[in-house]
Formats: sequence, structure tokens, C-alpha cells
Amino acid sequence: MPGIVDTHSHIGQVAGADGSSPIQPEIRALDSVDALSSTVAKARAGGVTTANVMPGSGHLMSGQTYYMKLRDGKTVEDIAFEWKDGTALGGMKMANGTNPMGGSGFPGTRAKSASLVRENFVAAKAYCDGDRKKRDLAKDALCEVLSGDRLVHFHTHRADDIMTVLRLKREFGFDVLIQHGTETWKVAEELAEAGIPVSNITLDAPGGKLETVDLKMDNAGILERAGVLVSIHSDDPIVDSRMMLREAALAVRGGMSREGALKALTINGAKQMRLDARVGSLEPGKDADFLILDGDPLSAYSHVMETWVEGEKLFDRSQPEDLLMATGGYGAGSPMEASHHHWEIAEAEGGQ
Repeated sequence: MPGIVDTHSHIGQVAGADGSSPIQPEIRALDSVDALSSTVAKARAGGVTTANVMPGSGHLMSGQTYYMKLRDGKTVEDIAFEWKDGTALGGMKMANGTNPMGGSGFPGTRAKSASLVRENFVAAKAYCDGDRKKRDLAKDALCEVLSGDRLVHFHTHRADDIMTVLRLKREFGFDVLIQHGTETWKVAEELAEAGIPVSNITLDAPGGKLETVDLKMDNAGILERAGVLVSIHSDDPIVDSRMMLREAALAVRGGMSREGALKALTINGAKQMRLDARVGSLEPGKDADFLILDGDPLSAYSHVMETWVEGEKLFDRSQPEDLLMATGGYGAGSPMEASHHHWEIAEAEGGQ
């Protein structure tokens, strides 16, 4: 099957600097990603070949996301999707609800949160329309959002917060992908009418979060039947990247079609992230990102046996070091077991 496209992840030990500022669109996730983190290899063991790696949601504007191609690389440049000019490809992370409200200097209420976002977009629009002689990194990033060059990934849970996102989109015209969308089932028709896609997580906030109290296993199925383009994400470490096939199986149990669930892991996410010209399906001319499994992808008894990225086999369950990544604990061993590069170094140094 095609490689999994994870539309919402935090692999690479990305630090979102939650609590640093409510508005920080200039922050880049790529500046805190460790390409050699074992979490990248662990995700490959689960069949992930492309991931949207994001800052945290403790801000109204959290910063720029990083589209990762899970190659065997040493640097963020090695594993980045790229613009035509060679710069790393990504979106803009935004959030509303409880996560970005608390703390000194933060808005404190939903109404003030929306007001701050609107004020910053108004100021950015004036800057974008001006001469821009004095460079402003934050406003430069928002200009890319307003021009449609940078997709907004909006962390939001409750139905009222989701509708706030729709109002912001209508006012400022940016392209948006709903992330989490716990209560999107309550406003599925509104989302379908507005043509807004949803990146859904089947299991969310283990241990309890008031905003997810109305989480439904049939959320993805309801959205699918309403005509919303749905993907399934991990939000790793909330759901381990190795469990994404299980998430899809749960979505089917909740009423999503089998075909829809498999598309939600692959081509739908690629379409949402505007990467479908290269990934998300097995077609001539696309990147050779694919998985070999030993059974039905939606069966709890099946395993990812091999993961191939751009025609290179980067996970092989028959190899002991790769089996560790597939079956080990969260760290899957040591951060020094992140990639084939590290294994080669260890072998050259006598296993030290």
C-alpha cells in the first residue's frame, strides 16, 4: 500500500516552546527538529513516510510547521519536503480553545483569543500591501498565509471553536485544515458546505481533557458521509505513530468505509497538504513511497514488514535493529538508534 501520510505529528523531538508567546508565526519547527531522533525511525516502522511536524498548541499562532519526508537523513535539510527554490515546505500552526488561553500575557478568554488573531491578521495585511522595506519575520510568514502560499493547520476541538475558525477563514480568506476537530461531527454539514477538510484523530487526550469529552469513534464516518475530506493523524506522542493503522481500523468500526479509512491514511492527507502530486498513492511519476504488510492493513494481526521511501528500503522487520523500532518502548531503544547512519557509526566503532 502507499506510505502513510501523517498530517499531524511531533516526531523529531520537536519543541514547540509552549508558553513563550501567544503570537509567534515567525517560529519555525524545523529549527527544533532532530533528524537523528529515534522517533523518526519509529514512525517509519509504523509505515509513515511523510509527516507534518508541528510546534505545540500553547499559542494562538504557534509557528511554521515542517513537512518531513522520512528519508534516512542526518539533517532537517536531508528529510524536508522543499519549495521549488529549495526552502523547506510547511504550513502555519494555529490554535484556539483552552490550550493557548492560560498563563501570564495570554488572552484568558475565547473572545479575546479571536480578537488577538484578527488584530494580527489586519496588521499583517497592511504590511503585506505596503513597501515592506523593514523586514518583519512574523508578518512575512502571515503574508504567506494570506496569499494562500502557506496552509493553516488549526488546532481546535469544540464546535463553537470550530465555527470561530470558519469565521476567521471567511474574513481573511486563508486556506485551513482543521486539526483534531473533536466535535466536527456536530458541524459536519457546515464544514462540507465551506469546503473545509479535517485531520482527525480517533483516540485523543488519553487521561482526560474537557474539550474532548464529546469525542466519538464515528466522527470520521460522519464527516465522510457529509462529504468532508478526512485524514487520520497520530499527534505523536498522543498516539504512537506505529498505531496509525489501528486508528484507521477503529474509524471503520465507527462507521467509516474501509476505502475511506485507507484513503484517510494516504491520499487524503496528501491532498490536504497539497503534496498529492508526489505522495499518497502508487502511480507512475510519483515518489516510490510504499509499505509491504503481511496481511490486511486494518487487521490487528498484521504487521508492516517493509517501509520504502523514494525507492529505498528504510525499514525491514526481519532486521533486529528495525524490529526494535517496531516493538520497543516509546524511545525504541536509544536516540543513537535513530537511523542507519548511527548503526554504521556504531559498527565502525566496535558497537560503542
